[in-house]
Amino acid sequence: MNSVWTDGVKMPRFNTLEGEASTDVLIIGGGITGILCAYFLKEKGVDYLLAEGRTICSGVTGNTTAKITSQHGLIYADLLKKAGPEKAKMYLEANQDAVEKYFELCRNIDCDFEERKNFVYSVSDGRRLEKEVEALDRLGYQALLKVTAELPFPTAGAVGFTRQAQFHPLKFLAQIASGLNIYENTFVTKLSENVALTEKARIRFQRVIFATHFPIDNKHGMYFLKMYQHRSYVIALENAAPIRNMYVNEYRQGMSFRSCGDLLLIGGGSHRTGKKGGNWRQLRDYARKYYPQARERFCWAAQDCMPLDNVPYIGPYSKSMPQCYVATGYHKWGMTTAMAGAMLLTDMLTGKENPYREVFCPSRSMWKPQLFVNVGEAMLNMLTPVTKRCPHLGCALKWNKAEHSWDCPCHGSRFDEDGGVIDNPANGDWKGAKRIKKRKKKSQIFY
Repeated sequence: MNSVWTDGVKMPRFNTLEGEASTDVLIIGGGITGILCAYFLKEKGVDYLLAEGRTICSGVTGNTTAKITSQHGLIYADLLKKAGPEKAKMYLEANQDAVEKYFELCRNIDCDFEERKNFVYSVSDGRRLEKEVEALDRLGYQALLKVTAELPFPTAGAVGFTRQAQFHPLKFLAQIASGLNIYENTFVTKLSENVALTEKARIRFQRVIFATHFPIDNKHGMYFLKMYQHRSYVIALENAAPIRNMYVNEYRQGMSFRSCGDLLLIGGGSHRTGKKGGNWRQLRDYARKYYPQARERFCWAAQDCMPLDNVPYIGPYSKSMPQCYVATGYHKWGMTTAMAGAMLLTDMLTGKENPYREVFCPSRSMWKPQLFVNVGEAMLNMLTPVTKRCPHLGCALKWNKAEHSWDCPCHGSRFDEDGGVIDNPANGDWKGAKRIKKRKKKSQIFY
């Protein structure tokens, strides 16, 4: 199960860190967020070091649909109502700036970058689309409202953004990462004040960025309550009718579409990690119905951190950890948000005022309805009497028949059939796992 992005792309390789090292900024995590942070800090002349536990882009970054857009579902009417016009405008402008930054960077990078319109469609609720356009008009953005003819089924219409884009993320990052101060297979096993330990190295630092997808410190910030994880699935079809623009359903369990060369990418089948969902079966049933002549070339799955209020957490890790920073909770829009997050964190670390920091502040109020859902899910699964339990916080693991993995419905850790860890926040195998790792990962301890 490999994505279309990992097929035939050669990523740069980096040494494992050994011995003593020191840096101003330690970046933990070598996905798109960590790499962009390193790239911008290098541009600003800031001393940095990026430590990746495996190899760069070997996690979530390689399993995206790679849409670059500030249109994250029908989010702006909701933001306007719940956060107010000032913060809703901050969110829009931060993401628009991120889109424009991609246009700037990709001008000289061969990464299949293509300008596209992005549309959020509805199959039944045209009034929701109208409300979104009205909200965007209040925020000063002129969105399109139209009936789309590219999709193979009738819709109630779609809201569109112009000057958005799509690209090949690994081709982009392969060139961005080249020449950066990165160390692979450098897993941080212990972190105390100003010192990080790996199996072979000791790193002294002044500040640290957690770019690990799901934050790995449970003692501060309450991220294990502020987020859960969501899985979604993608198939790539050849011999399917091409589409020019990018599409996503306003309903979370709906379908998304984009082209990739001669392939059509269809995403959907999503569900909370550890729960049942449509997965690839739903996508394949759909393809047989609407694209009967098509043939599947690739299939893959993605995992996303979902915040309480649909807005990512980017900024200081917690009030008690002033020298620590985080970017997480991307709510299925990792490409644009990673850029916005890296730009915001770079400004913070270089003392530059950023106009968008307030809307993404990780310490904002947690009192949202989703919090109680997360707490209830955790309590239920901690009390479930099973032997296979997640080493992160002890929740009962559930068998994922589609992907042959054991998944945690509380916080989204995933393990292979023998108990080997696949996805964090767990950073080691479950207790009693059959497989013996070549490199034993100790539990991380934070101050």
